[in-house]
Amino acid sequence: MCLTEVFRKCFGLKDDERTGSRRFFTENKIIKIRGTVVLQKRNLLDLNDLGASLLDRLHEISGKGVSLQLISSSNPQPENEMRGKIGKAAYLEGWVKKITPLTAGLTEFNVTFEWDESIGTPGAFLIKNFHHSEFFLKTLTLEDIPGVGPVHFDCHSWVYPSKRYKYDRIFFSNQSYLTCDTPEPLRKYREDELKVLRGDGTEEFRKWDRVYEYATYNDLGTGRPILGGSKEFPYPRRVKTGRKPSRKDPNYESRNCIANIDIYSPRDERFSQLKFSDFLAITAKSLGRIVGPEIKGLFSKTPNEFDTFEDVLRLYKGYDKELAASRSLNCMNLELLKEFFRSDGEKFLKYPKPDVIQDEEFAWRSDEEFAREMIAGVNPVAISGLQVFPPTSKLDPTLYGDQTSSITEEHIEKNLNGLTVSEALEQKRLFLLDHHDELIPYLNRINGTKTKCYATRTVLFLQDDGTLKPLAIELNLIHPYGETHGIVSQVITPAQEGVEASIWQLAKAYVVVNDSSCHQLLSHWLCTHAAIEPFIIATNRQMSVVHPIHKILKPHFRDTMNINALARHILISQGGYVERIVFQREFSMEFSSMTYQKWVFTEQALPEDLITRGVAVRDSSEPHGVRLLIEDYPYAVDGLEIWSAIKEWVHEYCSFYYPTDESIQGDTELQAWWEELRTVGHGDLKDEPWWPKMRNLSELTQSLTTIIWTASALHAALNYGQYPYAGYHPNRATMSRRLMPEPGTKEYTELVEDPDAVFLKTITSQLPALLGISLIEILSTHSADEFYLGERENPEQWTKDAAALEAFKKFGEKLKRIEDRMTEMNTEGKWRNRHGPVQVPYTLLCPYNLPSYPMGLTGRGISNSVSI
Repeated sequence: MCLTEVFRKCFGLKDDERTGSRRFFTENKIIKIRGTVVLQKRNLLDLNDLGASLLDRLHEISGKGVSLQLISSSNPQPENEMRGKIGKAAYLEGWVKKITPLTAGLTEFNVTFEWDESIGTPGAFLIKNFHHSEFFLKTLTLEDIPGVGPVHFDCHSWVYPSKRYKYDRIFFSNQSYLTCDTPEPLRKYREDELKVLRGDGTEEFRKWDRVYEYATYNDLGTGRPILGGSKEFPYPRRVKTGRKPSRKDPNYESRNCIANIDIYSPRDERFSQLKFSDFLAITAKSLGRIVGPEIKGLFSKTPNEFDTFEDVLRLYKGYDKELAASRSLNCMNLELLKEFFRSDGEKFLKYPKPDVIQDEEFAWRSDEEFAREMIAGVNPVAISGLQVFPPTSKLDPTLYGDQTSSITEEHIEKNLNGLTVSEALEQKRLFLLDHHDELIPYLNRINGTKTKCYATRTVLFLQDDGTLKPLAIELNLIHPYGETHGIVSQVITPAQEGVEASIWQLAKAYVVVNDSSCHQLLSHWLCTHAAIEPFIIATNRQMSVVHPIHKILKPHFRDTMNINALARHILISQGGYVERIVFQREFSMEFSSMTYQKWVFTEQALPEDLITRGVAVRDSSEPHGVRLLIEDYPYAVDGLEIWSAIKEWVHEYCSFYYPTDESIQGDTELQAWWEELRTVGHGDLKDEPWWPKMRNLSELTQSLTTIIWTASALHAALNYGQYPYAGYHPNRATMSRRLMPEPGTKEYTELVEDPDAVFLKTITSQLPALLGISLIEILSTHSADEFYLGERENPEQWTKDAAALEAFKKFGEKLKRIEDRMTEMNTEGKWRNRHGPVQVPYTLLCPYNLPSYPMGLTGRGISNSVSI
């Protein structure tokens, strides 16, 4: 190196911008940079934090508050691992003064930095909180920096007192960097931050920790099998909570008492204060509705039973949907007081009237609606095309005997509108709702409890008007001589009159019981909630917040860990709500584990799912590359539009950062993320051949689209329709308590004389029904701080890259056009499956919620993430 170069590096020599000559900076030029910090103090909604708030104010008066130090992104310190130079500490101004709040309790503070202009552009900053309480840091915006302009930091993180951390809290600007493109002064900071998030092997976590480690499902109770980590019970991983081993069995994690819902997850993954207050309010309100019917039931001739449908309908009498939707749940205490002291004419603690009975109270019992909900209801992902007749089984015959269906051509041919079975198969007009194979291995154990249910198969026919007609229902039990002897079957066909009609209604109820519980445990919990959590863990462990893939995925992971932790604690645990309301009872989670064995990541992509289920075929001439065999399939029609919009946005975004396949293969953070996701997060399936190799843009685009689709649109379709359809439990019962009455028995005589009473005695009893209704009301309610697909908290500042911002804007505009088209189709009379006999329009995949009802039971709106 020549002497001039040595001087240039040592003393700050650089090219003169006007003449090209070189000059020395022997004197530092100190400038003042004004900044604006937006944060939320913890004590906004926390009355218990007033003491800490007073101490914070005293610290501010004494000059100890919140300090920030800018870090250079362009001038490293060779003596300190080439890290960017750190500026002088600056403090937030005016903490003790009265500040006009922005939205949702956010407060704006000024900060003034003294910055040595010669050390380059700030690319990160350190923050130290000398207060006694934490605060939520939303953003820092630096005003015009000479030659650069404003610099924005999108933080969105809780900052605890500095004494709680063994490291400095760092935040990076909104400039995206692939691993190899990270400026040298920021590289070590980037690596160190990821090390913090991976943890150091500490066994017990505190609420201020930010550690993402994997764990099996060993926290459901010592009376249930550990899910994950074994061939017998494979499962996705969850985030480690750091609770101590159980005293009863050290292989299990200890559990909090049921009232203690403060379960560790990294602090930034937890609900916002606003969402948590909403959640507590709707939970208290909904569970409070159970009290009245239960007290009344104590004095009934048949305790814990609904004797008539009028008894069920009475739960909703007097509820005004418009009045309820217009109210806010922003404060739990205020909302509960409003509920107890009503002045708007709404009756005391009534459940909202579900959409399925809003227009007509018994239209749900029609065959058309029974079939329509398989493609437009709350579980539209289970129906499949019938490939061979009669339906067959994939169960091992050496273990389960002959499982071939007993449905014959004679059972169905009379209802095929003049076609033979062979012709209907050839024309791809026969479909199947099959809950047989998944249930048979558990059926005897389940029926050994208070539950009495069947494994069902339902065959349907696609009519010329686009609707589905049920042809036959097969009810299967294990052979009395044992599983190896196969099954004992009843085949029930449609009937409209007499006891045969009552038997047909019961047969449909058994199908719905199968479908409702499989929806909750498999379609909903397993394939969205549980399957997504490993992606969240791997993303935070292996990809920096400045990585463009981290940035595109972040909105789709919001609140998921928190709701999953609550679910493991209250819902799916031993003795939890789920075991009390679904027919699988104590076998519920073990049952979902068996289904996970067949989970295939690539088949979670909507087009692949439709093709795998035989309800669509590949067709390059179609806009989405597939042709639906049921043209009027609302979930699939709307879903393909949303899927394609997501894929187009993801492809355009990724193309900007990865111009070649080699750039994907060489991205160390991306490759480490995918490797860990496959081998650890979903490690029980790590050797499956279907995992993408992550070697090119096509694989990256398809994988990211699948993740985003699963976390947003798929979850919305499976979640927000729960109360509209299942809030009236006779329509979507989750449990059956009696088998089909046999001729000559007392139960059969009762069926002839009072079929409605027998129907209600067969499905879920009163208390489990009320628990189920309350649960799905909570799960179906949008919170006030929700963000929907195509939205972000800072839509103009989450990244500095103009091309990415423009692509995201186009994505949002396309979603609005898609929603307009959905609304238009719902008003066109030719699409009968979009309303059905119950007159409930299909809106579950409408991207946005109603502007006039930003929260509540709207039955629409694709939340960005699995957030409830």
